[in-house]
Amino acid sequence: MLNIILGLASARCDVRTAQNHYETHLGPIYSWMVGDMDAAFARSAAELDALHLPRLTGGAALDLGAGVGLHALPLAQRGYAVTAIDSCRPLLDELRARAQHLPIKTIHADIVAFDCHVGRPLDVILCMGDTLTHLPTLASVDALLVAVAAALAQGGVFAATFRDYVSAPLAAERRFIAVRSDERRILTCFLEYAKDHVTVYDLLLEREDDRWQQRVSSYPKLRLAPEWVVAKLEALGLAVRRNLAPGDMVRIAATRT
Repeated sequence: MLNIILGLASARCDVRTAQNHYETHLGPIYSWMVGDMDAAFARSAAELDALHLPRLTGGAALDLGAGVGLHALPLAQRGYAVTAIDSCRPLLDELRARAQHLPIKTIHADIVAFDCHVGRPLDVILCMGDTLTHLPTLASVDALLVAVAAALAQGGVFAATFRDYVSAPLAAERRFIAVRSDERRILTCFLEYAKDHVTVYDLLLEREDDRWQQRVSSYPKLRLAPEWVVAKLEALGLAVRRNLAPGDMVRIAATRT
């Protein structure tokens, strides 16, 4: 039965890049998928509190994979001048609408090339919400971490949260994950594991008039071992700490000492 379901899914969608997947499939419904935005912003603010960031009025911060601004806005409210980079234009459009007069500059670009868009040393660099696993290869993650270490000011903090798809792969029916549903939409995802990647199938049902319409899109995410990330950052001369974050995420924070 599982093979039949996967066959139907593969017949109706192509495996896309993360950028294409978000631009055409998840981006337009992302805020709906998050749900209660006030609660989401409160959780993000609490995450920032847990990082013990430098208290610098006018400090420079960078949010990689900023999305709708769940972390960029609380950073700006703490007095940082924030550069928010994302490859999904609809999400950045929402961020700009929410930012109003906060000191946030949005850039539609590949996060790996962030150093083309920032100048002075940075006091805070964030890469939250599973963004690292959206990169195409371990080499691209390595390149990003090298650029992050070079961009941090003395005492600056880099923090990332991501899902560990390596240590405990989901099996059988646990690979089906109910994301959110209401009377108009149902979003479910399915995970298919390979050696280096996990393919995420997002199955979206939307009610139009009296009929349910199904759209399926998929994209690969890296199986990124937390120990590998820690070792890379330590090799770059950063002091690293690792713990658990909300939503079963791994949180890694690294400081330029």
